[in-house]
Amino acid sequence: MNKVVANADDAIRDVFDGATIMIGGFGLCGIPENLIRALVRRGTKNLHTISNNVGVDGLGNGLLLAAGQIVHHIGSYVGENKLLEEMVLKGTIKLDLTPQGTFSERIRAGGAGIPAFYTPTGVGTSVAEGKETREFDGRTYVMERGLTADFAFVKAWKGDRQGNLIYRKTARNFNPMMATAAKITIAEVEHLVEPGELDPDQIHTPSIYVKRIFQGELYERRIERRTVRRADK
Repeated sequence: MNKVVANADDAIRDVFDGATIMIGGFGLCGIPENLIRALVRRGTKNLHTISNNVGVDGLGNGLLLAAGQIVHHIGSYVGENKLLEEMVLKGTIKLDLTPQGTFSERIRAGGAGIPAFYTPTGVGTSVAEGKETREFDGRTYVMERGLTADFAFVKAWKGDRQGNLIYRKTARNFNPMMATAAKITIAEVEHLVEPGELDPDQIHTPSIYVKRIFQGELYERRIERRTVRRADK
């Protein structure tokens, strides 16, 4: 089955106001840059986003923030975005912070059809407030719900026309699990190849999870925070 669409704008044609969207990437690495820019152009509003972070000011998911398109975000790290800080303090966006390991497992659980699980992470802290707790073998655990979404935007290194995906290095972070946890998974790739060109043993996301795929046009590959040694070291 050929799942290729012409471009990012065509790929997000049915993303609706109020949709819940998982957006892959870690920092600015492995983010679906073309899909994010297309969503800004489309102007879809009242979005509920699920992503490890919210980009930085003016880049990545930060573009959606600046356009006022996100009303609720679930993630684990927000330290590089001043605009998000301002919006949270003003109450113009709802933010749910989750420990990173728990965040990852909530997505994996959602993709596996597991509605909830227990973890010791966060017990006795604000993370556990309002959540069910239970004791196993003398230790207290807090219940966390699995996460699912209407759409998942993922970015891969290579993909074929059927939707099989291979991620490269750090981009193999939240992308593979998010691809399993949404009703409609849309993949942008750096290299679009024909079926049979990918080594089956190297495929990270099987085509069954992917509904649409296209080759991205522009990848900035920006560095979130450049750190170098001092010249005298």
